[in-house]
Amino acid sequence: MRLVEGWREVAPSEALRNHALRLVRLHPLRAADALQLAAALEWMEGDPNGATLVTGDRQLGRAAQSEGFEVWSPFAPPEP
Repeated sequence: MRLVEGWREVAPSEALRNHALRLVRLHPLRAADALQLAAALEWMEGDPNGATLVTGDRQLGRAAQSEGFEVWSPFAPPEP
């Protein structure tokens, strides 16, 4: 239950959909990935400022980095 207490849910809205459409135009993302990234950006109030996004999807990771997120992937090779 601690996990549930620590998250913030971003509700669907017209603004969120419009933001996702912008992301699809800029990055090679699937619709669900664009919505996920749009929600993350909304949660960060438009300024990720190096916040970490966790994903195993390379395209979503690249788009998130382009938008200002640090990306952590469980599939990435370890740093030397």
